[in-house]
Amino acid sequence: MKQLLISLRALIILSILTGVIYPVLITVIGKVVFPAQANGSILTVRGRAVGSSLIGQSFADPKYFHSRPSASSYDASNSGGSNFALTNQKLLDQVTQRIQQIRSDNNLSATTPIPPDLVFASASGLDPHISVDAAMLQVPRVATARHLTAEQVTQFVRQYTEPPFVGIFGEPVVNVLQLNLALDALVK
Repeated sequence: MKQLLISLRALIILSILTGVIYPVLITVIGKVVFPAQANGSILTVRGRAVGSSLIGQSFADPKYFHSRPSASSYDASNSGGSNFALTNQKLLDQVTQRIQQIRSDNNLSATTPIPPDLVFASASGLDPHISVDAAMLQVPRVATARHLTAEQVTQFVRQYTEPPFVGIFGEPVVNVLQLNLALDALVK
């Protein structure tokens, strides 16, 4: 009986420590030290939430840079890739259709190389970034749709290009939502 009481006391104390005190402490520290990240990195326009800088969105309008495809339709509650093998006919059909759509949307020749991140979904299906090459490929379309010069739009791409993580991991990338919001905020 004595051992049972000791075990119950230990269970209650550890449950309070690890189930209440620790999560509350980490949440408070996170909200004080990293407030934007702790609240989901939400981006707002005129006080209205329009998305998170951490989760991709679909953009179809020609005036917007288009995101990387998503196998989960950018649904954060259903994150994941398609898990199709590179030899799977469904994946091959999707990639072929995406390439045709990109060529059509951007008025590209049949020989213009298409960056892979514009035709293959990310592993999570939520990637908010595209490569600089993918963004640059879309510059002429976006510039024409917004009645801007290609150089003006290129300046925005450069401004919203993020360096590799800690300067060495990965490649430079562009956050599509942040770039599109910056272009929307542009007053001619």
